[in-house]
Amino acid sequence: MEKENSGPETYQLNQKERYGLLDGLRGLCLVSMILYHGAYDLVVLFGKKLPWFFETPGYVWQQSICWTFILLSGFCWSLGSKPVKRGAVVAACGGLITLATAVLMPEQIVLFGILTLIGSAMLLLALLEKQMRKVPPPAGLAGSMALFAVFRNINRGELGFEGMTLLRLPGSVPDSYVLEWLGLPSEGFYSADYFSVLPWFFLYLTGYFLWRSIEGKEAVRRALRGSLPLLSRAGRSTLPIYLAHQPALMLLFFLIEGRIS
Repeated sequence: MEKENSGPETYQLNQKERYGLLDGLRGLCLVSMILYHGAYDLVVLFGKKLPWFFETPGYVWQQSICWTFILLSGFCWSLGSKPVKRGAVVAACGGLITLATAVLMPEQIVLFGILTLIGSAMLLLALLEKQMRKVPPPAGLAGSMALFAVFRNINRGELGFEGMTLLRLPGSVPDSYVLEWLGLPSEGFYSADYFSVLPWFFLYLTGYFLWRSIEGKEAVRRALRGSLPLLSRAGRSTLPIYLAHQPALMLLFFLIEGRIS
């Protein structure tokens, strides 16, 4: 069956068939992300008090968003065409966010944010797909999940998952953009939104192998043809909404602050 796509975050099998449920899930995640970033702006930039935001509830909320976005992107990789072009576009948008934050809000600069990660993952998988096709989907799924769990804490210099430490990595890391992109930040590194290749590429591969594990099941395809009306529409425009939502939130909050004062 011929594969086509109409944008970097829009996936369809042909002009008549579309997996609307995937758009809907993406749209739901998009709404959650906008609300989360709105809360972040209120706390960090406008000094509002939300005590729970930097505690467990806020962390779980943030992780639910990024895990869903990365898993969905990996799940949908096989449904799109021209992965190199799509990956380059998404990575370039990540670079645009880095440039904008460096100029406008250097204290909140975004280096190697989630768009850079997803674009990089698309490009890496395009390079590795011939080898990945040789891996049985169940084994690939289990292996990707295990590797993500092992490398989850690599950004803080250890192997392990969340509160569990398997191994502390020796020595300090030199200041290098390549190492920071890979997942080994130096001591002075800072990014307001940091998603390195390790561990997150393994979560992306988990989504990729999840699709390959179930793609032959017609019941799954029927379910994915469903729709979440308004959310599915938003999910078809994930990338432009992602790029526009923070400037829109900032403008809204500045207007509100202006009215209050």
